[in-house]
Amino acid sequence: MSRDALVTSGQLMLSQEDFAGLPDGRCVTKWTFGSWGNVTVEVLSLGARLQAVNAPDRSGRRANVVLGSDSVADMLGAASFFGATVGRYANRIAHGALPLDGVTHRLATQVGGHTLHGGPDGFATRLWDGVPVRADRRIGVRFRTRSRAGDQGFPGNLTAEVTYLLDPDGELSITYRATTDAPTVVNLTNHAYLNLAGEGSGTVLDHLLRVEAAGYLPVDEELIPLGPVEPVAGTPFDLRRARRIGTSIAEDQEQLHRAGRGFDHTWVLDGTGYRRAAVLSHPASGRRVECLTTEPGIQVYTGNHFDGSLRGRSGRPYPAHAGIALETQHFPDSPHRPRYPSTVLRPGERYRSRTAYRFSTE
Repeated sequence: MSRDALVTSGQLMLSQEDFAGLPDGRCVTKWTFGSWGNVTVEVLSLGARLQAVNAPDRSGRRANVVLGSDSVADMLGAASFFGATVGRYANRIAHGALPLDGVTHRLATQVGGHTLHGGPDGFATRLWDGVPVRADRRIGVRFRTRSRAGDQGFPGNLTAEVTYLLDPDGELSITYRATTDAPTVVNLTNHAYLNLAGEGSGTVLDHLLRVEAAGYLPVDEELIPLGPVEPVAGTPFDLRRARRIGTSIAEDQEQLHRAGRGFDHTWVLDGTGYRRAAVLSHPASGRRVECLTTEPGIQVYTGNHFDGSLRGRSGRPYPAHAGIALETQHFPDSPHRPRYPSTVLRPGERYRSRTAYRFSTE
């Protein structure tokens, strides 16, 4: 049942509707917001999920550039991470072991025996509470969830928020906040897959990618960082100048093979504070997205393991490299790596992280 035009502000609009039911009878809510004729965004309360970004090309033709499914069963299964807010800890914690203040907490694990994106029942499959928000020239939705102590093995009662705000110029800001009543770790990100040619249109191999990083984290055969930051110079990971994705990942290099013939690695971003992390563009359509963040790293994953078994909202299957994820975050396996930036959150502290995606044409 639609409840349209809950908020209007100048060129901006926001509407809300019931999207689907969960197996336990609870309702998933969808919000649509943005400016008519420019960028509009759809988000779902299931996983505080970015469901769609409808962006114009250089001729003004709009298309959804975010991969995803309209099936709740898929969102609880094979497509659980698509567009979702993942946590409590994005990326991997080796062997499900969390050392903290002299105690090792045993976390829930997935295939391979490691904890990925918060565990098998992480934030991506939770139903978040959402409310519409407006701030200056921006409009969007704020989601909140509460994770109790022991959830997936993590210590501390954690309250987490994620706020999506879109301005009339096409900048989508995602802000994360969290507090805890006991020492814990937090590392939140959004796991949207982008294809600037349009969802279901093929692969991203013809996209150009630039990453503002002189170093990256090589991984072992199980995609756990080996430890030291290595220079990108002389490797396929040198994206300090924009390169065609298909050209970069076609190189015969061990790190690319370990990740399934593509990228699934963390780049250690240059600089600190809020700055540009990456630029993704699609020359044929003219669509471009600039990623900015406060985070120290960005995980780039080129959908290496898509195999066509999942069909998206377009009804077309997703082949290998059907999308690219630009996941701004702290580093994988940081609890085991004292030299990495800390992900520890203590009572009285406030976790805060901000990322923005500026959609435009060139």
